[in-house]
Amino acid sequence: MRYEEWSGIARKASKRSLWMVHFCTGCGAIEMPPVMTSRYDMERFGIASMATPRQADVLLITGYLTVKTLKRVVQVYEQMQSPKYVIALGSCTMNGGMYWDSYNTIKRLDKYIPVDIYVAGCMPRPEGIMNAFLKLMKLIDEGKARGWERYKKYYERYKKNQEMAFNFVKKEEKEEEKNEGD
Repeated sequence: MRYEEWSGIARKASKRSLWMVHFCTGCGAIEMPPVMTSRYDMERFGIASMATPRQADVLLITGYLTVKTLKRVVQVYEQMQSPKYVIALGSCTMNGGMYWDSYNTIKRLDKYIPVDIYVAGCMPRPEGIMNAFLKLMKLIDEGKARGWERYKKYYERYKKNQEMAFNFVKKEEKEEEKNEGD
């Protein structure tokens, strides 16, 4: 088989078995149980929760992120095997949400890891979350969901943005320690 034929078969199979690890911060976690239980039942679409990042295909981030949690999100993302996808829920992952003016809140998640789909809303309803997964399945089938390849290609840029965020907090902590010592 040629590579193109094999990758087409792999895309068809992977779109029907999306295993996710969800990183629930803030209010976004409250929307996940309805999506997974009998009314919406994600498993009938082949979407299931996994316990570890090494088993997961999708990283679902629900809610705001601080610099401290961003470190964990990056670590989880890097532990996932390729191909891997990211769905970000709520306005917090896009612009910081109601914490937009906080120095410690991440405003645009896609500066630090590639996001395949953003779901707008505060918080998005279960229907919106299901639509995001269905859209991701369509993008996988068409070969357009390729965030992990962008991460590899632009790794230095992503790493630089991550380090800038992490060092900003370290500078703040050092200044606080210095001020406490005076």
